Amino acid sequence: MNIKLPSTKPRNTKLRGPFAICLILICLSAGMLSSATVHADDVQTTGGATTLDELLKTIKNATFSESREHAARESEFKRAKAEQAQQLKKIQAIKVAEENRSEQLEKAYAENELKVVALQEQLQKRLGTLGEMFGHMTSAAGDARATFNQSIVSTQFPGRTVFLDELIVKMNSQTQLPSMEEIEELWYEINHEMVEGGKVVKFPATVIKVGGEQVQQEVVRIGAFNLLSNGSYLTFRPGTGVVTELARQPKRQYTRAATELQAADGEFTRVGIDPTGPSGGSLLAALINSPSRVERWHQGGLVGYFISGVGGFALLLALWRLVVLMGVSRKVSDQLKSDVADTGNPLGRVLKVGEDHSGMDAESLELKLHEQVLKERPAIEGGLNLLKIIAMVAPLMGLLGTVIGMIITFQAITIFGAGDPKAMAGGISAALVTTVLGLFVAIPTVLFHTLLNSKAQRVLHILEEQSAGIIAEKVEG
Repeated sequence: MNIKLPSTKPRNTKLRGPFAICLILICLSAGMLSSATVHADDVQTTGGATTLDELLKTIKNATFSESREHAARESEFKRAKAEQAQQLKKIQAIKVAEENRSEQLEKAYAENELKVVALQEQLQKRLGTLGEMFGHMTSAAGDARATFNQSIVSTQFPGRTVFLDELIVKMNSQTQLPSMEEIEELWYEINHEMVEGGKVVKFPATVIKVGGEQVQQEVVRIGAFNLLSNGSYLTFRPGTGVVTELARQPKRQYTRAATELQAADGEFTRVGIDPTGPSGGSLLAALINSPSRVERWHQGGLVGYFISGVGGFALLLALWRLVVLMGVSRKVSDQLKSDVADTGNPLGRVLKVGEDHSGMDAESLELKLHEQVLKERPAIEGGLNLLKIIAMVAPLMGLLGTVIGMIITFQAITIFGAGDPKAMAGGISAALVTTVLGLFVAIPTVLFHTLLNSKAQRVLHILEEQSAGIIAEKVEG
């Protein structure tokens, strides 16, 4: 059946408190029930409320349940508050105890400071001038340690700085003083370094080769200047005592002298040393770091390669023309000594023309001979103009490389600034190397051209002289 709740007129009554909330919930529930059709067979007695009375009872039970939960929570809060109060009392008691302890410690600290000051004054009075002496000893020990770390003598006598480190720590301490034995040991080590600096000795050491291989071999130490072994100059890393073979050795004369020194037995031997530094020095570094001729040639870049190619071509052309002209000159000289015209040389061919046209008049014969000389001229002067062009172009190509190198240099200055010379070194090297290559090609080419031209002109002069002689004989006859 259909159940509808009777509608009630609104009252002009103000609802307050939990009662108002409950009444609102009842009205909402009644509205929901009035909008639904309920069948008697579908009502379940074990589920939620089905009437307003049951709904009111449910709300009352929920209210009582919440009240019990609130009471339990309030009881828990009170218990926690009591525990916190107890903890606060304990912490306050600890704070008071620690404050009292802090006051006692501050008082003891102030008393100890007074005792320390008094003891320091007593120590200074008892030390007297020893304090100044220990200061000088500390400075001397520090200088000696720096010297030993840089000295090649440490390769033969390693571990000398350990004693100095301990001595410096002890002298800087306020509770320890160096013993007389330690002071004498410092004096001995300083004198030992000075004495070893004047000796040339041999001793075994581990040498690291260029490829990274470690080899135990005999090493020659020349005072405090250089280390040598098997004809090679060595260097060592300051502070570590590691001896390594130089990646690039000096010239052959120095390495040969190093070999002779290692093989010597007491006699005087000339050898090259670098006195500018104990671990190799600036002179030796400049020698081994300076580029070789091939490396300098590569610094010229593409322009340098092109100049070198042109120079090689000019050299081959000059040598070939020199051989040809020497052969022609020899044949012409032989023809001058012979009365029979040989067509295998220019002079013989000119004389042959004179013989073949001996019946002509002098003017016609002169033209024939002059024509033959003109025919011989290209073969004699062949290649000379090309050499002349190369001699003129090579400096211009060097100038081109110079301009390109300066452009590279200015680009490096723009990017890195003028404070880094290494950034500008590539462009400057290319500029200078190409200039040198251009001059290196031009100067010999000019000399070859002058030499070859003189030989060619000598041959042509003989041909013209002999032609003039034939015409003169014709006119006289």
